[in-house]
Amino acid sequence: MSDQPGFLRHHGYRDLYAFQKAEVIYDLTYHFCERFLRKGDRTIDQMVQAARSGKQNIIEGAKASATSTEMEIKLTNVARASLEELLADYEDFLRVRNFTKWDKNSKEALAVRKLPQKHEESYPTYKHIWETKPPEAVANVALCLINQANYLLDRHVRRLEQNFLKHGGVREAMTRARLATRANSR
Repeated sequence: MSDQPGFLRHHGYRDLYAFQKAEVIYDLTYHFCERFLRKGDRTIDQMVQAARSGKQNIIEGAKASATSTEMEIKLTNVARASLEELLADYEDFLRVRNFTKWDKNSKEALAVRKLPQKHEESYPTYKHIWETKPPEAVANVALCLINQANYLLDRHVRRLEQNFLKHGGVREAMTRARLATRANSR
């Protein structure tokens, strides 16, 4: 929430680690599909759209937050669901090609998790991965990133729920602002 006067809340999304992860996931997925899937494969459209939906619904939810906590939570959950769909696509890619899916505690997965959280610090590393690594590695990095983004989105929704329980939604804020204005004008 911002310290702006009035009752409308304004949430930024660019500083959310979940958004930053989702942006990398979109870029990685786009380049993954370009490099490793055959042109005309319907999976390309499905994967790119799921990655885009994950990112775009975070943006839309943040913007909807000004007038609707309910819509913000719904759109954040849509982002989460889209990324879960994409996760299954990457798992399918690995399974049908008899590639190995990294265990979450493998040295490779731990190395991905140790990359800096800040977007500007980690993006060049991810770009190098999708440009140079083999398909099995890129798909596994995508799985790691999607799991991270999903974890962050789950935490974000819990924070939104707690904030709603503590402060209410826009209607309650409107009522408080109206009552405060009345009290100050007497």
